[in-house]
Amino acid sequence: MRIVIATAVYYPQINGVAVFSHNLALGLAERGHEVMVICPSQTGKNYTEVVDGVKTIYLRSVEAKVYPDQIHAVPERKKVLGVKLPRLMYRHGFRVAVFPQLEVKKVLGEFQPNVVHVQVSDPIGLSVVGWARRHGVPVVTTEHNQPEVLTDPLKMPSALKKPANYLLYAYFRNRQSKSDFVTMPTEQAIRGLMEGARKDLGVPVAAVSNGVDLRHFKPGRAKDEIYQKYGISKGVPVVLYVGRVDPEKQIGKVIEAFKRARSKVPTTEMVIVGDGVDKARLEKIVNTEGLTGVVKFLGRVVPPDLYEIYRVGTVFATASEIETQGIVLIEAAACGLPLIAVDKGAVSEVCVNGVNGYLCKPGDTAEMTEALVKILTDEGLQKRFAQESMKIASEHDFERTLDKFINIYKRVVGKM
Repeated sequence: MRIVIATAVYYPQINGVAVFSHNLALGLAERGHEVMVICPSQTGKNYTEVVDGVKTIYLRSVEAKVYPDQIHAVPERKKVLGVKLPRLMYRHGFRVAVFPQLEVKKVLGEFQPNVVHVQVSDPIGLSVVGWARRHGVPVVTTEHNQPEVLTDPLKMPSALKKPANYLLYAYFRNRQSKSDFVTMPTEQAIRGLMEGARKDLGVPVAAVSNGVDLRHFKPGRAKDEIYQKYGISKGVPVVLYVGRVDPEKQIGKVIEAFKRARSKVPTTEMVIVGDGVDKARLEKIVNTEGLTGVVKFLGRVVPPDLYEIYRVGTVFATASEIETQGIVLIEAAACGLPLIAVDKGAVSEVCVNGVNGYLCKPGDTAEMTEALVKILTDEGLQKRFAQESMKIASEHDFERTLDKFINIYKRVVGKM
C-alpha cells in the first residue's frame, strides 16, 4: 500500500506522538509498504528526505516561540542584575505549518496514497483529511490526546477549564467523525474521551497500543561504559524517569517522594532523562534540598544509549496525570522494571496496581514514597514485578501494533 502519515511532530523531536509516528513509518517501510510522512520543517523551508525507506516531506513552517522544539536543549533563563527573568520566548521554538494546503495538495497528488493516517488535528492533519475526502481516499485517525492534556498545563481557572474541555471534547469527536476508522492507545483512553458517545460516532473505534520494539527494549545489565559516561553509580538502587521535563509531568513530586524514601534507603540515586522547560526549576529544587549529585539530570539521551539507560534503573517512577498510555512506561516494563505511576489518565493498562508496580493517588507523595520504599527494599518483590512487567510489555510488542494497523488500512481501503 501507499500510506501517508500526517503529524505535527516528528523525529528527531522527543514526545509520544513523534516517537510513535517515526516507529510506525519505519515499521511499515520494513514490511514493504511505500510510506510518506508529512510534517513541519525544522528549518522553516520545505525539503524532502528519504531515510530507511521512508520519504519525509517537511513543509514550510514558522516558529511558535512560546514552546521549545524538543530537539535543542532548553537554555537557562537570562539574568539581569542577578535576577532571572521570566521566560516568555524560546530561541528554538516549536515549529508549525500554518497554511500548508497548497503543499499538501501537491505532494498528495503526486504520491496518490491508498490511505492516510492522521496523528494530530493541526493545519497539516486538517489539510490532509480535506484532500482525502475530496479524492475518495480513506482516513484513519489516531487520537493521542485528551482535552485535559491541553488545558491542565495552562492552569486555567475551573470556571474556564470546564467549558474549554467541553469544547475540546466536541472538537475531537467532530474530527473523529470525519474518519473511516479511529484508534486510541488504550480502552481506558477511549472511555475517557467518548463518554458513552462511542456508538453515536458512526465510525469504528479500536484500542491499538503505541507499542515498543522489543528487539531493543529488553532486560539485562547495562554496559559498564554507560555508568562511566553518564556519571551513574554502580551497585546502588536507581529510581528512573524518562520523558519530557515539563511542568505537566510533575517530576517534582517524584523528587519529593525520592527524598523521603532515602531516609529508608540512603544509597538510592535518581536519574532523570530528558529535557524541557521545567529542568532549571527542578535543578534548583535538587540543589536546595541537598540532593545535588544524588539526583542526576542526563538531558536528552537517544538510542542506542537510551536502551542501556533503562537497564540502569531499579524502578521507574512518574507522577504524570495526563498520559493516554505512556510509551516510556511500556519501554521500562519491557526492560523488566517495576513501575510506579499515578492512577489517572490511561496508565493502568501498563502499570497494574499490585501486579507489576503501584498506582498512587494523584498528588499523594506520601503514597509514592511508601511505594518506592516497598520496591527498593524488597528484592523478591522487584523480581516478581519485573517478570510481570515483561509479560505486560509483551502484549505491546510493536510488531503486533503494525499487524493491527495494516489490517485497519486494508479494511478501510477495501470499503472504498
